[in-house]
Amino acid sequence: MDKEMYTHMSCNSDPSLIIDRGIALHKMIRLITHALGGEAYLNFIGNEFGHPEWLDFPRAGNNSSYWHARRQWNLVDDENLRYKYLSRFDAAMNVTEERVKWLCSDPAYVSCKHEGDKVIVFERAGLLFVFNFHGHQSFTDYRVGVETPGSYKVILDSDSSHFGGFNRLDPSTAYETYPEPWNNRRHSIKLYLPTRTGLILSNNPVEPIYP
Repeated sequence: MDKEMYTHMSCNSDPSLIIDRGIALHKMIRLITHALGGEAYLNFIGNEFGHPEWLDFPRAGNNSSYWHARRQWNLVDDENLRYKYLSRFDAAMNVTEERVKWLCSDPAYVSCKHEGDKVIVFERAGLLFVFNFHGHQSFTDYRVGVETPGSYKVILDSDSSHFGGFNRLDPSTAYETYPEPWNNRRHSIKLYLPTRTGLILSNNPVEPIYP
């Protein structure tokens, strides 16, 4: 997000496509890393809310400066700034994992890596993870494969307004599977995938988690 972070992270500032894109990708990249990366996840003093500056201790190369030897925790506590949305999403992501335990489950099965659509789909811990990384294309009735049949609901949506998104999905919607194999999975499901959105869906009664 570069210099825009210093001028357009206020909730009262003019809309910025650069900030909107940065916030959306920040959430998606963290979620796909958390869910697909392995058996553990590490935050580093401030990156959970998108701290705008690097950490640099005094050394010869910076003239022994203390300027970047700090973390601006006040940014996430300021209700007028959009950093709060990134912090909320990070908290919701971790609470969701704590409840469903994907980090200690078997590795994910990736059923879709579509370069043209910029869509990634995988299953882990009985959950369906769907990511649309496309910069400007949303998809209606996008078919994805799923092994377990049933009625699926979104339990975490990076596009929720609670996380600084645009609320393009109705969290009460139930998505029914079809008995049609897709991408080497025994069943399939059709979803609306807004651009730059990451979703977790479950066919178990898990309510969306908004700390």
